[in-house]
Amino acid sequence: MSTHKNSNRAVRLPLYIAITLCVGVLIGANMAGSTSTPTSDFMKGLNKFRQVLTHIENDYVDEVDSEELVESAISNMLEELDPHTSYIPAKELELIQSRLEGNYEGIGVEFNIFKDTIHVVTPLSGGPSEKLGIRAGDKIVKVDGENVAGVGMTNQKVVEMLRGPGGSEVTVSIKRDGEDELINFTIERDVIPQYSVDVSYMVDDEIGYIKVARFANSTYLEFKEALLKLKDQGMKKLVIDLTGNPGGYLNRAVQIADEVLAGRQMIVYTDGKEKRYAEEHYSGEKGDFETGSLVIMMDEGSASASEIVAGAVQDHDRGLIVGRRSFGKGLVQLPIDLNDGSELRLTISRYYTPSGRSIQKMYKSGDLDEYYLEAYNRFENGEVYSSDSIKFNDSLVYKTDKGRIVYGGGGITPDYFVPLDTAQNTRYLNRLFNTNSLQEYTVLYAQENREELAEMGFETFRASFDVTDKMLKELVDVATDNGLKFNEKEFNRSKRLLRQLTKAYIARGIWDNEGFYPIFNEQDEIFQQAIQLMDEADQIAKR
Repeated sequence: MSTHKNSNRAVRLPLYIAITLCVGVLIGANMAGSTSTPTSDFMKGLNKFRQVLTHIENDYVDEVDSEELVESAISNMLEELDPHTSYIPAKELELIQSRLEGNYEGIGVEFNIFKDTIHVVTPLSGGPSEKLGIRAGDKIVKVDGENVAGVGMTNQKVVEMLRGPGGSEVTVSIKRDGEDELINFTIERDVIPQYSVDVSYMVDDEIGYIKVARFANSTYLEFKEALLKLKDQGMKKLVIDLTGNPGGYLNRAVQIADEVLAGRQMIVYTDGKEKRYAEEHYSGEKGDFETGSLVIMMDEGSASASEIVAGAVQDHDRGLIVGRRSFGKGLVQLPIDLNDGSELRLTISRYYTPSGRSIQKMYKSGDLDEYYLEAYNRFENGEVYSSDSIKFNDSLVYKTDKGRIVYGGGGITPDYFVPLDTAQNTRYLNRLFNTNSLQEYTVLYAQENREELAEMGFETFRASFDVTDKMLKELVDVATDNGLKFNEKEFNRSKRLLRQLTKAYIARGIWDNEGFYPIFNEQDEIFQQAIQLMDEADQIAKR
């Protein structure tokens, strides 16, 4: 959570101190089973808080928003505890919860903003927009009569305008190619399911692949469905892709780990100051992939629940972890509802893998920038490019069930390190993404050639479609229009990779993730290494 800066430190500093005590009482009042009573110091602190806030409200030279002062003070105070204890204002809570609950209420479109215009990338299957006939390529120019084109709209603002309670209505005015007049759609908002398993498909006759984007409420059921589908297609070996997965619900991670671990084996345990927060989680249910080669893909963006699954698989020698060291988020938060609809997420324990490794990386209280930038600093210190740059803590040595050495100190270190490929990755290529140029070009290309590409079919497209030099020139022109200066040297260095990425994103515009990932993974170095290590993963499981 970012720090809210305010030049008037004389006003805020006493608030920080006083609100620390106030929130302590709120926590005690909301924690199940709490029997502690406030001390006299507590009551003095609460009285001081009341006095300070009253004086500011009544006597301060300018008008102040007391609620804003309190919320700012709470956020700053919590930053002094640990990086994951946080306060979520009521107005932000619904959006955050919807990502974990697996659904939200809205009109059901995936959109992007190109040249200050909202483009419908795709109407979501089964959603109200699809049912009314809104199409990929439509441009939303008005919402409830308010102009939204060319006025500097942000993604967050568009979400706020289009989302709303189920049953409510919103009118969008659409500009559609080939139509002279705007088309108005009055859309009744509805529950829009969000999926956390991005894709599952057979890589070859034996190897299945499942991409898990986060651990939300529906993740286990989605994973189970994907697993059974792949088994019906003959899967004997499995790749679970957790790269970039920030985590989510603990119980969903436990359920997925249980699908691949046989018998009763510990998956994760927690330990905290209070005994009631010390828990152990074991496998036990009959899983659908307890034997067979297993590889887990992860990287510096894999955190929390992702690390629980990977740690359990690694400690029990069930399969191989391939990629780069994970983020290192092993603090457990308890969500506590506050009276105004906001939420306090209080760290109450730590995660440990079955061998006893703490997942949490080191942190310095009050320095959130250093903590969150650590993952980016791995690019600076060379860790993402060479395993020799990974710093192990020799005092935190652990062993797997079969005696392999693993290290504590935060995050999960892979069994097989895969360096980030720098041969084709250039600043110009990255800027094509940062300026939205690659996305803009591929979305528009897919829209303009939709009928022809759809008739071709994905397998034919994958085998025979080539991104031509003419298409790359068109992409460069789009980037130039977006303010990106052409760099011929870097363009030529990235050219082969750029062809592959352009093809993958065009496929996404026609066949969604089922088209994107099979092509994208052809150039993904972690995926390619995972496939090559399947036989070794099988040997580990059989030892």
